[in-house]
Amino acid sequence: MRGFKGGMFGGGFRMGRKFAAGDLQLVILALLDERPCHGYELIKILEERSGGFYVPSPGVIYPALTYLEETGLAEVENEGAKKLYRITETGRRRVEENRAMILQTFAKLERIGEKMAYVKRVFESDRHGADEGDDGDFMQDGGDIRAARMLLRSALRMRYPWSKPEAARIAAILERAATEILQGGRPETRG
Repeated sequence: MRGFKGGMFGGGFRMGRKFAAGDLQLVILALLDERPCHGYELIKILEERSGGFYVPSPGVIYPALTYLEETGLAEVENEGAKKLYRITETGRRRVEENRAMILQTFAKLERIGEKMAYVKRVFESDRHGADEGDDGDFMQDGGDIRAARMLLRSALRMRYPWSKPEAARIAAILERAATEILQGGRPETRG
């Protein structure tokens, strides 16, 4: 998968909304530094911090936790069928060594969460038939843009459920459209 720089969310995330493995491990360590967690809790925390943009699957979280345990960066306490993960002193040192990157990643997740909330408000206004909302002038966008948003929603609903390749195709289309909107219609420059 290729990374995208300067895309809709400012870069840093790979296509498919995934972290690089090492980055995810550092983020998990930082969360464990805040408090011990179960794997499912980590998934929910990442979902909340990103406004639903990044929701790692158990198939991503648990191998990362296993790696952290095997490398001595985290330890596990069995609580019946559940496992509670805690950071070790070695893990704390790793977090401190990478604090700047971790803070930057959390800030990026927060910005993405804010943008996702904004997009949700825009689409909610369509559902309620409003032309004006908390966003004032933006919501007074005229009929063309509102009709296009409704057409997009309808197209997405008609195509759902989609396969992974179809989801990737749709995501690429939406990312290209968002990038073009952000660039004000200027063609993307490649360097």
